[in-house]
Amino acid sequence: MSLKFFDKLSQNFIELLNDKDDYNVIIEVENKEKSFTAHSNVLKYRSSYFRRKLENIQPNEKNIKIITKPSISSKILDVILKYVYVGIVNLEKVETRFIFDLMLIANEFELVELFNKLETILIEDKASWLKTHFSFVYRTIFVKENFKNLESFCNDIVVKYPNLIFDSSDFTSLPESSLVSLLKRYDLQMKEVEIWDYITKWGISQNPTLPTNLGDWAEENFVTLKTTLQQCLPHIRYFHITNIEIYEKIRPYKKILDKQLWEDIKQHQVAPDRPIKSNILPVRSILVTELPPRATEQKVLFSTIISEDHIAKISSWINHKTATYSTKKIPYKFELILCGTRDGFAPQTFWNICHGDAYTIVVAKVKGTDEIIGGYNPLAWDNTLNGNSNIWMETKDSFIFSLKNGNIQNSILSRVKNPKMAILNVCKNNQKVYGPFFGYGFNLYSKKSNLNLDSLNFDNFLNHYEKRIKTSSGKFSIDNYEVFKVIRKS
Repeated sequence: MSLKFFDKLSQNFIELLNDKDDYNVIIEVENKEKSFTAHSNVLKYRSSYFRRKLENIQPNEKNIKIITKPSISSKILDVILKYVYVGIVNLEKVETRFIFDLMLIANEFELVELFNKLETILIEDKASWLKTHFSFVYRTIFVKENFKNLESFCNDIVVKYPNLIFDSSDFTSLPESSLVSLLKRYDLQMKEVEIWDYITKWGISQNPTLPTNLGDWAEENFVTLKTTLQQCLPHIRYFHITNIEIYEKIRPYKKILDKQLWEDIKQHQVAPDRPIKSNILPVRSILVTELPPRATEQKVLFSTIISEDHIAKISSWINHKTATYSTKKIPYKFELILCGTRDGFAPQTFWNICHGDAYTIVVAKVKGTDEIIGGYNPLAWDNTLNGNSNIWMETKDSFIFSLKNGNIQNSILSRVKNPKMAILNVCKNNQKVYGPFFGYGFNLYSKKSNLNLDSLNFDNFLNHYEKRIKTSSGKFSIDNYEVFKVIRKS
């Protein structure tokens, strides 16, 4: 028989952490403005980082070792120390950014168990935040090599929509490891010659002393660029670039390529069936015929359901305009945060991704028809309700709608008529079957936990909106649904 008394043990270690009489380590944070006491034996047995750190610090005259971490917040360190001493981390009522920062520090302190758990929480429960802060997240995680799951999560997005990174204003500040990880992907949705243009642009930007005019480059300038791009060049599919593109794009930089590779490229142009010595990488798998628009402000971000005209119509409804905005004067941009065909149709996925997001549009494509139905929620979706009790949210500004599309002649707007029962935040126990819920007027529901399998008939419900948004059969299942965050243009 094995008796375990972990609760008492945890309580004793909390008391030890708070003991100000028997410590032998001080950790200073926030530019030395705040400090915490600790015990070297606990720290070094819980973290190899602290073991190495303490071995290299000489104690002061009071036999106390001082660790200085000026950039770490006191709130972060407080959580870290409680985890180190008692293995408990309380994430109730904390912002997602705090969880992300905590993960970074857990990684720095080599607290592998904590780091792995926080990384999983971010991917599974905070995907919406990761996507909203994509550029920041992407550049942060590639500083270290430990964030493999987050790297994969981000790269799965970038390979489909490369303009998120390649067309960003700070593309040239992308870490080399991040760029290389993308070049290795066989499913990067870009033409090979475009990839070449971007990596040469990136390489040149790393060497600001290179002459602006390529015609002025000396031999050593090409050597400099070749050295900078040595990790990138092997991942270009040279033999899948057209002859004219080779002539116009590759030839001017031929000196940064190995001589054998350049000879093989030239031979392949005139005799593609002859064997060559260089390695031929397989052609990338292109999943779409063209990429999303490379504009500074995309009008529709990756939508397979709604058009620019739909966005103009919905934007006019949000602002209570009787006339529809011109597509050139839409005051909002719609940022895609969830797509069923990309993220899955489980109702729980909606609550995981959209938690905390306000000003959202939900649109659904009815299976087998031209019908597009949806709703607008100005309030934040909340997935934290415990137990079996759902909570109605009050707003006068929500509405549901049907959009003109294909054989559908006119759009229909239905504003909320019972503001106190406009939006339903669903409790955790019901999130496996209920997705977004706009009163008894439009919601996505599935007993099978798959929103594109089940049908829902609205005729049995008391409608909380002015008009019923009915499908042709009174019930429906969906081909796809998407959720957008509505952001006012600056």
